[in-house]
Amino acid sequence: MKRRQRRPEGCVYQRGQTFWLKWTDGLGRTHYRSSGSPDREVAENALREELKRKADGLAASPDPRRTLVDDLLAALTDRYRVEGRRSLERLEDAVEHLLRMFRGVPAARVKGADVLRYANLRLEEKAKPATINRELAALRAAYRLGLDNDTIVAMPRIRLLPENNARQGFADVKQVTAICRHLSPDLADAVQFMFITGWRSRSEVLPLRWQQVDLAGGFVRLEPGTTKNGEGRAFPLIPELRALLERRQAITRRCERAQGRIIAHVFHRYGRPIKSLRRAWRTACKNAGRPGLLLHDLRRSAVRNLERASISRSVAMKLTGHKTEAVYRRYAIVAESDLREAGTKLAAALGTAAATASLSDNSGDISVTARKGRSLNQ
Repeated sequence: MKRRQRRPEGCVYQRGQTFWLKWTDGLGRTHYRSSGSPDREVAENALREELKRKADGLAASPDPRRTLVDDLLAALTDRYRVEGRRSLERLEDAVEHLLRMFRGVPAARVKGADVLRYANLRLEEKAKPATINRELAALRAAYRLGLDNDTIVAMPRIRLLPENNARQGFADVKQVTAICRHLSPDLADAVQFMFITGWRSRSEVLPLRWQQVDLAGGFVRLEPGTTKNGEGRAFPLIPELRALLERRQAITRRCERAQGRIIAHVFHRYGRPIKSLRRAWRTACKNAGRPGLLLHDLRRSAVRNLERASISRSVAMKLTGHKTEAVYRRYAIVAESDLREAGTKLAAALGTAAATASLSDNSGDISVTARKGRSLNQ
């Protein structure tokens, strides 16, 4: 009796100009996939990869033709949720806008021209370039995650729009003091703390707890994982900062005795944590004659103060929590007063040089005259 020949686990065949591969996975399901190439060797290599995955007990690799942009964005959202990213809400907003154009579109069909068309449509809707760039960055991150997960084999070129929205706002000590006069003492202390340290208000200053303040050691600290870049941070207690924290400590102790409970937060209103002070800040700036000054401008002001104090950039970045020097340079604003001061120093230097040159010329004339006098007497 003739022995029945075993059917091969997979094969390569040609349809038109393109070679396809066919194979059966570990569950007995048959897969058909285009190699996308007129070269038979490309299809055979792809078939070997699939059969190797089968031998290793893995499922068939995802078909790039069937992966949608929706799938990539959903995977990115899941990753943000698993990692506990604080920017998840912002990502979900970006995904909502992206899916208005790319919902149901295969990821492999998106080209650079499609991305440019999306940016133009968002500009027509009066969206800011910075907002569009956050959305394009989310799309780019989704594609890169797809490449890492082997769900796609290529990604389109995604260019970001130029942004000309660099803030130029900052405040000096007198201006901050004037603004604080229009704030309650509790909010004024938080503002002074931000002006000195340059730390972020909502995520770093307002949630600050007493266990992070080391008055004996002379540091106030942010634990790893609580900052925007995920790294820990420490700021030395300079006299102004120490006086501020000691004042907050005295206020906290009085509230604890009156309420009979422990108050963990450094900045609070009668024991209740301060959630936000943007509205109070805006009103205070208007009353102090500085409308339009943002709360985040205190961070820029702190960077400017560190630059003026000639603190090395690497140390200053550790104090303020800037991870890249490119972002730090955007914060290191040069004011007109700084330029005027530089001009004064230059003028003084040139005046000193001119005076020195004049004296040297006069001394040369005197020496020449003396030599002539000696020669005549001889």
